[in-house]
Amino acid sequence: MKIALIGQDIPTLLPTLLTDLLFAGKARDAEIALEEKNPAMGAVLQGYGDAVFRQAGLGGSLRTDTDRDTVLRNADAVIYAGDLQPASRFAMDRSALSSGREDAEEGGEDPGLTDQARVNGGLGGLLHALRAGTEVFRLCDAMDKACPDALVINLGQPAARTTAMFLDRGYRCFGLGRTPLKGANGLDTILKRMRIAPENTVWQEAGLPGFAFLLKLEDNGLDLLPKLKKAVRNGEMGDLSRRWLDWWDAVPLGDVTDHAEYLPAQPDFIPEENPEFGESVERRKERILYMNTVGQKGASDREGAMAQLLLLSKAPPIRPTRLALALLRKETAEEPAVIRRNAGLLPQLPESAVVETRLRLDRGVDCPEPAVLPPALADVMVMIDDANRLAARAARGDMEALRQYVETDPALDGLDRLYCMDVVRALIRLHQDVLPAFEDL
Repeated sequence: MKIALIGQDIPTLLPTLLTDLLFAGKARDAEIALEEKNPAMGAVLQGYGDAVFRQAGLGGSLRTDTDRDTVLRNADAVIYAGDLQPASRFAMDRSALSSGREDAEEGGEDPGLTDQARVNGGLGGLLHALRAGTEVFRLCDAMDKACPDALVINLGQPAARTTAMFLDRGYRCFGLGRTPLKGANGLDTILKRMRIAPENTVWQEAGLPGFAFLLKLEDNGLDLLPKLKKAVRNGEMGDLSRRWLDWWDAVPLGDVTDHAEYLPAQPDFIPEENPEFGESVERRKERILYMNTVGQKGASDREGAMAQLLLLSKAPPIRPTRLALALLRKETAEEPAVIRRNAGLLPQLPESAVVETRLRLDRGVDCPEPAVLPPALADVMVMIDDANRLAARAARGDMEALRQYVETDPALDGLDRLYCMDVVRALIRLHQDVLPAFEDL
């Protein structure tokens, strides 16, 4: 079994990727191929991986390489965790949307669209998806030659849109986004607030990536949704959660500011000016130090083991290797909040919608768990999903999809759509160096 790891965020995930593969999954003779363009960083990752494989004693190997074709060749699965210079590019978007720079050459006025400097939705989310598409489609081109039948586990952002890109290219793809189970309004926080033991609960989460809702919550057969909704209406989960509940009769899960990104401007929501993308410089230095310690001392050494624990404690909560193993080995398993093609999971949405729900596998066979949404919420999700899939199509250079996105995206309600289209064209010109699909714009 060969798993290829692609993307600049892979080093951050490597500790949990290998732990799930070797210790939780007990995968014998697994071959991990990791793309790393920086030879010095490649040596750090190689030394770390060698130490972890030695400790596991199950055979197999990790090999880093600067050549993508070598990394991908005959891979059974590809785990993609990349983006295209998101921090610097986001800053360019925000500066242009707030200062009028994007139409300065045409003598235009300040566009006053700072609210649209978003990571996943609106105009900012569109430009993010277009830039992400450059790398996703470049990867797909390489996979078409090296591993055309590979399973894809996608962690690239914006998750709904990049997953749609892989699916549109014909790959069997499952995505993992920012989990709705953690954080201030995550399921874990809700259970703690209500003093419910997780092992006693039955719950159902469903929706779109970044726009998921809690549809069922039971404790030993007792329906606790009415109690939770009362708490939300009392303001215990914030104004935005109360508003979504009032509008759609459903409790949002995860960071509710993610939900707001896909909607028109909200009076009490201001998109973050400097959102985090990947590791900070300090965190990167710390990770390299710990990985070097493991590589030099060994994972079984006391100092190396402590460094490994620190690496695992700081890793993101998503588990892509566990998902890949369950699918490849046709296991019976259950994974929460998995992004994939709808195919009846949310019957009120189109079959081709890209949704986020629990994935249940019985010896590798998907056992759907359909969810019924409140009608008003379903209507909103249809529009947001349509925008997501239009953005994925637009990333290929499809100008008609780009126009339809601007004409129909609910995040642009109340704005002059023709003016927004002019702004989008100007933003594309601003990022022309990383948007080859639009070189003729």
